[in-house]
Amino acid sequence: MSLLISVHLPKTAGASLRLALEEHFGDRLLRDYEDRPLHVSTVSRNTRALRQCLTNSWGRSELQKFACIHGHFMPLKYRLLPVPYKKQYVTWMRDPVERLASHYAYWLRDYQQDSIGKLQRRVIEERWSLERFCLGPELKNMYSKFIWGFPLSRFHFIGITEFYDTDMEYFSDKFLGVNLPARKENVNPTREKAFYVEDMSLRREIEMYHADDMLIYRRALHLRQNRLAEQA
Repeated sequence: MSLLISVHLPKTAGASLRLALEEHFGDRLLRDYEDRPLHVSTVSRNTRALRQCLTNSWGRSELQKFACIHGHFMPLKYRLLPVPYKKQYVTWMRDPVERLASHYAYWLRDYQQDSIGKLQRRVIEERWSLERFCLGPELKNMYSKFIWGFPLSRFHFIGITEFYDTDMEYFSDKFLGVNLPARKENVNPTREKAFYVEDMSLRREIEMYHADDMLIYRRALHLRQNRLAEQA
């Protein structure tokens, strides 16, 4: 047996994956959406993750009934968690420019005043433009923020959202031993264009500003190519 630890990076098909995991694991799935890493400062985020990591290193008996943990958390949180079987870390990534623009569109249409986080509230109430959202310090290099203290090489699988159907087929067969449907959840119902950011000048500016995340994404694409080569 193994404990599947699934990191849901925002707007990378994580909600769709959650539905599939709920169907497969049922009450053996732990949904961990308490941390909200993007809504706190870097110091608070990293300090909390380190504290959680050390706390979990002593073991948590209540986790023994779960076969999968999925949600918005830093993988460092469970890095030292002792379990009587293998831990497998998985996540999904998406082109950082499109991920940012999708995140912006989602926050604009999913405004629930009583339950949103501080950062989303600022975006809405201060009427941020797409450029302000993508080129501001608050969301700079989000992948880097989430996987701080956790090398990319420790992930057993990184799916690519642009290849969701085929990567989901591989993931479900390899890690779950079943053929789960490629569900589509939280897809923008008003989206008409193939790409959110069609202005090449703006795209290049965003790519340069999020250079660390672009590097991580390209490494993830390279890992995918290696996986496909091994399958061939």
